[in-house]
Amino acid sequence: MPPAQIHRLPPAAVSRPLARPATETSPAPLRERRPLGQILAEMGAVEPGDVLKAIAMRQREDVRIGDILLTHGWITEDALIAALELQWGVKAIDPLESPPDPRLIDALGPGFCLRHGILPWKRMAGATVIMTSRPEEFGRLQTRLPPSLAPFVMALASERDLHAALLGTRRTALIRQAETQVEAALSCRRTGPRDRPWLFPAMAACLLAAAIFAPFALFTAFFVWTLLTLVLTAGLKLAAFVSHLHGLRQKGSSRPHSPPPTIARLPVVSILVPLYRERDIAPRLIRRLGRLTYPRELLDIILVAEEDDLLTREALSETRLPRWMRVVIVPGGPIKTKPRALNFAMNFARGSIIGVYDAEDAPEPEQIHRIVRRFHERGPEVACLQGVLDYYNPRTNWLSRCFTAEYAAWFRVILPGLARLGFVVPLGGTTLFFRRAALETLGGWDSYNVTEDADLGLRLARAGYRAELIDTVTEEEPNCRTIPWIKQRSRWLKGYAMTWAVHMRDPALLWRQLGAKRFLGVQILFLGTLSQFLFAPLLWSLWLVPLGLPHPFADALRGSMLSGLTAVFLSTELLNVAVLAWAVRGPKHRHLLPWVPTLHVYFPLGALAAWKGIAEVLTRPFYWDKTQHGVFDQGVAKVSVLREVPLKTGESRVQG
Repeated sequence: MPPAQIHRLPPAAVSRPLARPATETSPAPLRERRPLGQILAEMGAVEPGDVLKAIAMRQREDVRIGDILLTHGWITEDALIAALELQWGVKAIDPLESPPDPRLIDALGPGFCLRHGILPWKRMAGATVIMTSRPEEFGRLQTRLPPSLAPFVMALASERDLHAALLGTRRTALIRQAETQVEAALSCRRTGPRDRPWLFPAMAACLLAAAIFAPFALFTAFFVWTLLTLVLTAGLKLAAFVSHLHGLRQKGSSRPHSPPPTIARLPVVSILVPLYRERDIAPRLIRRLGRLTYPRELLDIILVAEEDDLLTREALSETRLPRWMRVVIVPGGPIKTKPRALNFAMNFARGSIIGVYDAEDAPEPEQIHRIVRRFHERGPEVACLQGVLDYYNPRTNWLSRCFTAEYAAWFRVILPGLARLGFVVPLGGTTLFFRRAALETLGGWDSYNVTEDADLGLRLARAGYRAELIDTVTEEEPNCRTIPWIKQRSRWLKGYAMTWAVHMRDPALLWRQLGAKRFLGVQILFLGTLSQFLFAPLLWSLWLVPLGLPHPFADALRGSMLSGLTAVFLSTELLNVAVLAWAVRGPKHRHLLPWVPTLHVYFPLGALAAWKGIAEVLTRPFYWDKTQHGVFDQGVAKVSVLREVPLKTGESRVQG
């Protein structure tokens, strides 16, 4: 018997309820319904052996049996909808041929509809017809629907058609929601000249007046501040280093723990991968993510492309994608940032865990398994797991060596130490995984923040959640060219400045939410780091003194003052070298040890980046300085091809 074809109900045929209104008559118990696999087998739409395999997978995975069959290419979508019609006794409607009533969508909210796989279609015979791609969840969902729309009648539609219909009618509402879903008090959208138009001119006038009438006092104030932040940042780094070493000793001496409880059913994990002008890297990214060993039916990888990015969309349209990868196109708008794209794409995600990868990332194959296990072991207060970032071509040039050493110190020493001490963890922008419920509670990412990751780490802490580091590595491409490095670092420092300004709108509230220790940590991490890069030239100016050149402090820098400053500078430099050397001591990075002292020349590039970032805070606060990917990883791409896991059946081409 050939597979049955989907029966799409035309609008004229809907003259009676498609099923009894649930508010009047409860649906038949599940045990009275024939199993979906049995119906598909009787239709001849699937091999009985494949049904048995899908049932076995369903026992240990939190996913619908239809999705298992579709992911492995064992059935077609039309056959699945036809079988669901028979199982539930309802009809399927094509929402593209007969568009839904926009007023009903607004009553529920387009984001709500996307998250729950429903689409309110029409009011008929005193009932609201609601299409769903998840009929087994319809009964529970009705308690969350507006009583004014009751009674409710269920109809069927494919998830793809539901998404297309919602985008066709409410794309503007969805993108505006993505831009503003973080509350205004915690968003950067009020930052910049439009926020307090008088503030920046007033500050500039005060600085100019001080420079004219009291230049020595102004220089002294900035110098003392820079020296103070140097000591504080070094002290925090030392504390994190000691905490990290203590944690390693405890780990080495601790007795083996009892094995964690078994995960009854593995969850679906959605991974958002924002792409922009990535023609050359898209195929390599797909191959790298294809190495992940997590069950394919539980992987939901969303490649996020901007509507006007024809370069990326064309590349994706020429690339064969398996069913567990799909593309979401982000409509244009007043801004174009990564967090805006992530907010929009999250509406389409299926998973209870949301992850983020960058375009050039190459995660460890077992990474998703480890993330799921760690979330299972920790309580719900651990809302975020941050993986370790590393680089797959550190030997490209001097800049790549320094970048790799810096990241090794940050992700392998400083961040784990800060987390152990209970400080706020400023997250990285990739290899991030969140409990979806917590992420939605916070409103997702701030679309107007150019370091949305660090901001989100702070908002997590303010809401009482915890972020932890997990020892799983994602490799990516280092920024190996000077000008792009400065541009990228300027965006990060600009974001640090904006994040600090946003969260310090109400310092007393921030103090109450974080406590004294973490509040001080935020000041050092954000304001202290920014100050060090901005005012580092003041400290460098001390080199003029031993050279016999004029300096405002030439007369004061004698005796104990000179000895004290020398001790501070030497101790902070030795601390930096010690942390960097410890971070690269392993077999993979020890070739970087001879290059560690040269980072003394590498970090001054950050001063240029900081001043560029501050200038953009005043002129273009929401400008996203794009980092180009795929420049130096050609050789790595060839290796990835050799290690690629073959794509399973059920592939398709992306429609641009």
